[in-house]
Amino acid sequence: MQLVILRLRLGSCTHKPLAAQTRGFGNCDLLPPATAFTGLSCSPGFHNVALAFPLGMMNNPIFRPLIPLCHTTCSLTPAYRLFSQYNYFFSQPTFLSNALQNYINSDNPYHGQKIHSQILKSGFVPNTNISIKLLILYLKCNCLRYARQMFDGLHDKTLTAYNYMISGYLKQGQVEESLGLVHRLLVSGERLDGFTFSMVLKASTLGCGVAMISDLGRMVHAHIIKSDAEKDEVLYTSLIDSYVKNGRVAFARTVFDVMSEKNVICSTSLISGYMDQGSTKDAECIFHRTLNKDVVVFNAMIEGYSRTAEFAMKSLDVYIDMQRMNFRPNMSTFASIIGACSMLASFEIGQQVQSQLMKTPFFMNIKLGSALIDMYCKCGRIVDARRVFDHMLERNVFTWTSMIDGYGKNGFPDEALELFKTMQKDDFIVPNFVTFLSALSACAHAGLVEKGWEIFERMNNEYMVKPGMEHYACMVDMLGRAGRLNQAWEFVMRMPEKPNSDVWAALLSSCRLHGNVEMAKLAADELFKLNSDGRPGAYVALSNTLADAGKWDSVSELREIMKERGISKNTARSWVGADSVY
Repeated sequence: MQLVILRLRLGSCTHKPLAAQTRGFGNCDLLPPATAFTGLSCSPGFHNVALAFPLGMMNNPIFRPLIPLCHTTCSLTPAYRLFSQYNYFFSQPTFLSNALQNYINSDNPYHGQKIHSQILKSGFVPNTNISIKLLILYLKCNCLRYARQMFDGLHDKTLTAYNYMISGYLKQGQVEESLGLVHRLLVSGERLDGFTFSMVLKASTLGCGVAMISDLGRMVHAHIIKSDAEKDEVLYTSLIDSYVKNGRVAFARTVFDVMSEKNVICSTSLISGYMDQGSTKDAECIFHRTLNKDVVVFNAMIEGYSRTAEFAMKSLDVYIDMQRMNFRPNMSTFASIIGACSMLASFEIGQQVQSQLMKTPFFMNIKLGSALIDMYCKCGRIVDARRVFDHMLERNVFTWTSMIDGYGKNGFPDEALELFKTMQKDDFIVPNFVTFLSALSACAHAGLVEKGWEIFERMNNEYMVKPGMEHYACMVDMLGRAGRLNQAWEFVMRMPEKPNSDVWAALLSSCRLHGNVEMAKLAADELFKLNSDGRPGAYVALSNTLADAGKWDSVSELREIMKERGISKNTARSWVGADSVY
């Protein structure tokens, strides 16, 4: 009678009464191997039933299903306790495999490492399946060292094991190690599958400085053609992405054209490649051929158009079209369209975009706030830029740099330097490479030579930011504007690196400003040695300097040299907007 009652209660899932009733049965040797346990609900808290049973009862076959069921209740710690107490697991590899898989799928896979420690203590020799599960577990825990130990300990290294290990190395950015495993796999005579090819193609896009990394795409492409690997959509997408990111857009287009079904991911990648090369017509062709468009493919077109003033207006057209097709702009869309407004110097359209942005969750994003500040500064709307800056809840170094640079370029050097001081004193923001350049430029325009020297010296000594050629050119410009040409010349001569054309151009411009013909000739000679054809403005600056000094013979000689070399300066022009007409 007691047996019947127990079986009924086992099926009823009344956990506490069940545990209380079963304690009286000892080892339950009289219980038949009934299947009532398999019908138990896997609801939260069920593992408490298993923990309530005495240790000896778990040796009975009727209670053994409780252990793997503890894993399915998403309470892995009690399951591990049972695991560590009962040797039954080691005689049932299926249960052990299921337990490891549950840890792999959980949010806290680290606890699964304890199972491995119990395996080592017990002397149990895991089979290939369990060893691979342990390998995956360590990869999930970002423990590459232990994962590699499991891999090296495999007697039968399957293609699956190789793929997991290669993928693990790539996720950690260790491209050389992953490619080393691929080479080892090829030497072993194992045939690569689509997943392996995809991993190698991914490695080719990481740009880690490995020799011939840019040719990996072509090598993999050749292997795919020769092998019988399934040419699925994922593999083609990876191949196109590899070609595009390595600048081989023509090869990517060849792969794209032979695809039976052209997905939007391939289209987006190809559009980005064409836009990077300036081939807008080809990008438009792919865009119009893409039937199932999404936000990302629209973003690729908008971002590509927004790079130049020539096509920036087209980005606005695409921006309007995507919304007419009921696609909502995301953060990338707003960043690109604000960039287009900067390129067009169209603050009116920028204000409309900002109004729309304020209705979205992205309005307080730092990146978009910095983009709005930059846009308003480039449009000369410094008050609007400062309003956006003041209303931002959070600012980073890029936000401060945009505002400082905007003040400096719009004729407010004092405000720029005050903001440069505030960002360090009040917000404890560390200036970066560009921040120092903006501050030095403000000093140059304000004629604050001593302040500029102070910032330049602090940059290297206090902030450990190595000055670039841009900073040296800015210092030469600052000294030259102040009329300290000899000091500027000495500064150039003491530079730790060979001055580039920007430095000599800054000195030449200062010489023209103050009529120093001899120094202008020296600066021009050095400039022409570095770049004789790419700086027509330097010839004009030297010619004007000579003309101001009345040296017309020298002007004529210089003009003849320009004609012989085919050098001509483009006519200067201004970009003016009125009533949305540019």
